[in-house]
Amino acid sequence: MNLQDDHVSHLTHLDATGRAHMVDVSAKPSTVRIAKARAVMSMLKTTLATLRSGKVAKGDVLAVAQVAAIMGAKKTQDVIPMCHPIILSGVDVDFSFPDESTLVLDVTVRTTGPTGVEMEALTAASIGALTVYDMCKAIDRAMTITFIGLLEKDGGKSGHFMRYE
Repeated sequence: MNLQDDHVSHLTHLDATGRAHMVDVSAKPSTVRIAKARAVMSMLKTTLATLRSGKVAKGDVLAVAQVAAIMGAKKTQDVIPMCHPIILSGVDVDFSFPDESTLVLDVTVRTTGPTGVEMEALTAASIGALTVYDMCKAIDRAMTITFIGLLEKDGGKSGHFMRYE
């Protein structure tokens, strides 16, 4: 692949020779940054009912998933190689149940700094969903994480992004 191609040359995690590197953000101004990500899980109706009733043998699934998601956001720099260490100013995790077999985890991450928190929000949503799977797999191994994605981000040079569906 020719690294000078337009569709590749904008990848900031590649240097002029095509090698991966961590982007230098030292000259970027600190701004308020917000990112919202979502994970959607599909499971048996009985699994979701058991989860919501708090009767899963491993404990309060939603409480543990909330803490796991927050921890995931805080540890993103440890599992995504090119992510910068970021001081997070807030992580919120919300759960909703659009139908009898779907669980939605929405995560909002905030910081003030020179780089965004999209990866922290996506990691948090992923870890939260994986925690739900881990705690409920004994009753439903067929659960699936059907979506993980960025819903919105704001701040920085690239401005505002909102997923449209």
